Amino acid sequence: MKKFLFYISLIIAGAFTACEDPIDLNVPVGQSYPVLDGWITNEKGVQKIRITMSVPYTQQDPAPVVNDAKITLHDLTSGESYPFNYNNGYYTYDASAKAIGVIGHVYKLHLEYKGEILEGLDTLKRTTPIDSITYEYKSKEESISGKEGYYARFYAKDPAGAVDYYWIRSYRNDTTTRLEDAFSVDAGFDEGIYDGNTFILPIQQSITDYDKPFQLGEKIIVRIKSLSKPSYDFLTQVNEQVNAGGLFAKVLENVKSNMQNTTANGKVKMLGRFGTSAVSRAEVTVK
Repeated sequence: MKKFLFYISLIIAGAFTACEDPIDLNVPVGQSYPVLDGWITNEKGVQKIRITMSVPYTQQDPAPVVNDAKITLHDLTSGESYPFNYNNGYYTYDASAKAIGVIGHVYKLHLEYKGEILEGLDTLKRTTPIDSITYEYKSKEESISGKEGYYARFYAKDPAGAVDYYWIRSYRNDTTTRLEDAFSVDAGFDEGIYDGNTFILPIQQSITDYDKPFQLGEKIIVRIKSLSKPSYDFLTQVNEQVNAGGLFAKVLENVKSNMQNTTANGKVKMLGRFGTSAVSRAEVTVK
């Protein structure tokens, strides 16, 4: 049966590739919108927010950076406020002395742009610690992808008593080189099933790039970031859009932002999202 399905796949692939012809499409430029990438955590260090302008689908140039906005983060639970200042492509706040993210607190991002005010809300949820990271060497013959190297997995347990949403991200050597993103509800993929359990195997193994597994001397870094339910819905929808492809790909759709224009008769529309996360982190070097 497997061989039959494999042959059918080859036939379908051949049918679609055999008649490929390049087509020049006249795609309308469309309107450009400011796009927010603003994620606040409970980690110490510089917190960064970035705003760029959307560009046409076919344009190859980098997205222009917005440098004339005014941004203030408000902790609605404690009453504290944090001004973000623009510098070298980012709006930043130095939280090296004291983290500004607190689990359970509600935050509002206040943004002034083009004479109008946009605001977004999010609640910083709890995360869970990473117990350990392990790795296993596999030859080309042993690995599913046919790539020789070390395949990693992490171990963590979801705290019981509530529905928790997670964003798992892995890195190679440092946190500037992102590898894989995975998302989890409690320790699995659905609500009400894995509460209080160890993360299931597919999520544990999601931290390796199967096309380029880890090698000797490389550092494996894993971060588990908590998400509110609205942030989880936003990111999983974005993930589906980014990775859409193939014959049965989903139709592209707009992903709704939580940045609302509060100005009377305001015209500025912002894409992207303001979100908050508590973060746990672990790393190991392949030896």
